[in-house]
Amino acid sequence: MKKEFLLASLILLTSPLTLKTANADNDDHHTYSSESLHAAKSLSKAFENVAKTLSPSVVNVSTTSKAQVDLDGLESPFKEFFGERFFERFKEQGDTPKQGLGTGVIIDSNGHILTNHHVVGDADKVEIRFLDNDKGYQAEVVGKDPATDLAVLKVQGAPSSLLQPAKLGSSDNLKIGEWVVAIGNPFGLDHSITAGIVSAKGRSLMMPDRYEDFIQTDAAINPGNSGGPLVNLSGEVVGINSAIFSRSGGYMGIGFAIPSAIAKSVSESLINQGRVVRGWLGVTIQNLSEELAKSFGVDTTKGVLVGQVQTDSPADTAGLKQGDIIVGVSGKNVEDVNQLKNKIAGTKPGTTVSILVIRGGNREAIDVKIAELPSDISSILRKPGKSEPNKNDALKETIGIIVQDITEELAASLDLGTSEGVIVAKVSKGSPAYEGGLRSRDIIKKVGETKVSSVSELLKLLSDEVLKIGVRLIVEQQGMERFVFIKIDE
Repeated sequence: MKKEFLLASLILLTSPLTLKTANADNDDHHTYSSESLHAAKSLSKAFENVAKTLSPSVVNVSTTSKAQVDLDGLESPFKEFFGERFFERFKEQGDTPKQGLGTGVIIDSNGHILTNHHVVGDADKVEIRFLDNDKGYQAEVVGKDPATDLAVLKVQGAPSSLLQPAKLGSSDNLKIGEWVVAIGNPFGLDHSITAGIVSAKGRSLMMPDRYEDFIQTDAAINPGNSGGPLVNLSGEVVGINSAIFSRSGGYMGIGFAIPSAIAKSVSESLINQGRVVRGWLGVTIQNLSEELAKSFGVDTTKGVLVGQVQTDSPADTAGLKQGDIIVGVSGKNVEDVNQLKNKIAGTKPGTTVSILVIRGGNREAIDVKIAELPSDISSILRKPGKSEPNKNDALKETIGIIVQDITEELAASLDLGTSEGVIVAKVSKGSPAYEGGLRSRDIIKKVGETKVSSVSELLKLLSDEVLKIGVRLIVEQQGMERFVFIKIDE
């Protein structure tokens, strides 16, 4: 019986049907392997083509700046102890030039090179080196734009054969998950190529006074990559590498690039006008919290709340009002402050745009003629003055603030520019007022729609019953108004 079983098994394993099936499986496996290998080779070839096409357009940017050492106030107490020669040697070391390294990409046949503002900084000397060419060429700084971290250089004396401009593609067409390549000089390793995908779009690092709309990528970016191109598989520059998120100082899988749409606009403005021209609407804005949205009868936090309309600004002329919620510009949705800032800044002055707002629960389109952002925009904001102690602590227990009336003398001493409202002298951290966004030196001007002119009026308006429901305030600081929502637990 045992032999018959073994024989039957052998016959079964070698039957024509079994052999055919086994061969079919092998054929499928072979076909699958061939298709996979072909796909892998095609992708590899795409990376090779990008490297071959773009590398001649990528340059090494090295900078030299003279370090300045300020010894004022240091010499007198220590000079006698350390001696004269010590300070002479210290000054000599302080005068040693500092070296910087970054990357740039050629954008036209005239020798203009796009890089980061932070690569150039306040360098006294900028030198450019091309692919497979050890000779350095001097470059002048055509213009810098700290607000976008971009700068334009122009190389001097380089032969036209070395000036191979890259093609700027459309960052607007980038898809999340799309393959991209980063080219640069990380740690001085010239023309290094790394690959990854587009991890996200529209990122903001929340840096003040910056216009941010970063492309996030996991293509390896390290110190020295700054200013280099982020490229799609068609060989088009879709971004300028600018920053990384890192706790170690090196690559951790999160890099940020400035979209080519912004880079193109800024570089053209710097080259043609020597400065960046931006659109200006003339409003102070803030994102919507859930509480603020509900207080305006809106069921979403998508949109931008107008905290103040500046007098004689384009917004003022067109009829925008405090409390309007901007949800669209020229047919495109606006979801947050960063989006609105970038849309307006990128609009050519003199252009009329349609601003879609929610006002009183209704949607309304308002045509606004965008003006040019004033170069001295900060001058229209009043400087903060010195705070004074306040003895009125009636609201300290309920919402955690100390307030006081604004007299003419106080307004003058604090350079407030107004005697209307009630000034916040102190806000306790963790209090309902602090969590709602109220800060010291804020001037409370309205509770709901009611103007406030004294502490006694404020106390009446901020009753426990009102605070348990939640109340919206209009506050001002440094000339800018915004909304704050405060609520206490029942």
